Amino acid sequence: MEYIYYLANASLTLRLVEYLHNTSWLPVQFMTVIHRIDGWVVKVKMQQPLEPQQDGDFRAYLNELGIPYEPEIRLRMALWGLETGQSPVDVMRRYQVAVVSHGSPDRSEIEEFRKQFVRGLGYCPETLA
Repeated sequence: MEYIYYLANASLTLRLVEYLHNTSWLPVQFMTVIHRIDGWVVKVKMQQPLEPQQDGDFRAYLNELGIPYEPEIRLRMALWGLETGQSPVDVMRRYQVAVVSHGSPDRSEIEEFRKQFVRGLGYCPETLA
């Protein structure tokens, strides 16, 4: 069972990471975070299907943060590549996407990406707020 959502900014993405860390009943297998110029794409894959109530609760939370997202073919291939064990660097080169994090939900990788991106630009775009 997997969930792919589009989130508008880094704060919402970090809020999802915190939620996953604090919600022990969710059997998260991995979380992938990809930064796009206009926002963030996150994929959360579960180790096993959730009960209908759990699925509804998790979807409701995700819908508060963002919108369900149907990735275009290039992004779908990038997500598939990561899931099949390709390295994030290879996936970034091959599909021209910015893989921020893949694996256990990790707040530090997202914060470091945001810090380096802002430093490079000299200002903070809305998607990194």
